[in-house]
Amino acid sequence: MTRNYQYYKEIFEGQPMPYAFVDLDLFDANAFALKQRAGYKKVRIASKSVRCVALLKRILDFDEQFQGLMTFTAPETVFLSEQGFDDLLLAYPCWHEQHIQSVAEEVKKGKVITLMVDSPEHVQRINSIGAKLDVIMPICIDVDMSSEFPGIHFGVHRSSINGVKPCQNLLNAIKVNPFVRLDGIMGYEAQIAGLGDNVKGKAMMNRVIRNLKKRSIKEIATRRAMVVEMIEAAGMTLRFVNGGGTGSLETTRMESVVTEVTVGSGFYSSGLFDHYEQFHHAPSAVYAIEITRKPKKHIYTCSGGGYIASGAVGSDKAPIPYLPKGIALTSNEGAGEVQTPIVYKGTERLSLGDPVFLRHSKAGELCERFNELLLVAKGEILDRVPTYRGQGMCFL
Repeated sequence: MTRNYQYYKEIFEGQPMPYAFVDLDLFDANAFALKQRAGYKKVRIASKSVRCVALLKRILDFDEQFQGLMTFTAPETVFLSEQGFDDLLLAYPCWHEQHIQSVAEEVKKGKVITLMVDSPEHVQRINSIGAKLDVIMPICIDVDMSSEFPGIHFGVHRSSINGVKPCQNLLNAIKVNPFVRLDGIMGYEAQIAGLGDNVKGKAMMNRVIRNLKKRSIKEIATRRAMVVEMIEAAGMTLRFVNGGGTGSLETTRMESVVTEVTVGSGFYSSGLFDHYEQFHHAPSAVYAIEITRKPKKHIYTCSGGGYIASGAVGSDKAPIPYLPKGIALTSNEGAGEVQTPIVYKGTERLSLGDPVFLRHSKAGELCERFNELLLVAKGEILDRVPTYRGQGMCFL
């Protein structure tokens, strides 16, 4: 399915800007493609990349292969539990007693919620709160999946569990703390799943990254299998072994010990996921800003639009000009806080009041800018659904 400027302009005729929307035809096509890419593995949904209850429910209803959510804060986890979701894996450790206790209270109600750990201190903290509420807390070990090459840390600085000894120390801590129970392990290979290797104009860098990925894939598969073997030898049973992300499904699914993969950004297909050699998904999440000035020929200045993505500062974190085809940001202003100049020399006749369509570099962060998402399909607006922000929620 291809989309052009006039298609979206006609759908949203008269709609005040800025607005964000999700093209459900493309969203569903992405869900189908991701299911195919995951092979036979269960697919857990990364909520941080969706940040909309209605769309999280849509994914889980799409196919039985989509099961469970991976959340990003304790308050968000409790919020989603209260919204009726279950099988929630909190992907990042939490420390504040109130946060852990709020999760423990949901577990005591019978909800399946698993907390992340990568140190004995995390285990002891959760155990003390579990003891206080008389509830055994499921926990998951976050295993470091980065690779060390000469002069290069290939991956992210995340977990301290990067070898046999720290893993054994953590298992020992779990054994002696009766109000925690090992539920699973997770290993996020960010350098495979979240790093593009087909960036236009960077052929040499692409080759280097592909080579590093190839070497890293073998190493992390061995490490994950070793950790699983160590846990089983200790007499513990794992409910799940989680791995991967949108950019690594083809390799993560090949690991026999992995029982589930995680997907988030692929449903919206945000800008950072335009640069992968092995797959391409359709951009389903888009936002529109309004042309309010025309200071000179080929320059159209729009209101707002400066929705910059998190991470290391760079041009790849800027919004991606989308439609009409051929629009571009200016090099000296970029996407601005209250106005964004757009360069356009194409064939569309743009006027004051017309929309310009852009995409966010990262997926769920777009929802932090809008209270609602317009849902469109087959050429019309079908619904308006609140984002987390629209429900009064701000988790990070």
